[in-house]
Amino acid sequence: MIRRIKHMAVAVKDVDAALATYQQRLGVGEARRLEWAKGRSREAHFPFGEVEIQLCQSTDPEGRFAQHIAHYGEGVQHMCLEVDNIEQAIKEAVADGAVLKPCSACNVTGPHPHSEGYVAFLAGQAVPGFELEFMQVYKEGERPADFAKGS
Repeated sequence: MIRRIKHMAVAVKDVDAALATYQQRLGVGEARRLEWAKGRSREAHFPFGEVEIQLCQSTDPEGRFAQHIAHYGEGVQHMCLEVDNIEQAIKEAVADGAVLKPCSACNVTGPHPHSEGYVAFLAGQAVPGFELEFMQVYKEGERPADFAKGS
């Protein structure tokens, strides 16, 4: 069962300039900043209502956010849906015709541990408009030791 939109990842050319615009025009406060070598990205995460916005800039011209911008321009690259049971969500999506794709950062297809929970990605635009990520958020004590809190 899908619980909520966990976050929306927005591909931007310059994370600092994009964040400044969100702060000036929309009154967004401080953001949690990340430099993620494995994901080849610089990011700024902040709550916007009930949804977290993740502004994402590729640090590599071949990175997923740079590729998204080359094809579509700046904008929502993917929407992450929090699910109760990632295995069940995948089973239902695949039964309905969706196809899993490898995680751009980990090159793993299907559910696998990530910074905030177990994730899996659907190929292409599984729904019109953007890619989908499923995430089963870690419960207390589930986060693998090799994932630093929040990074």
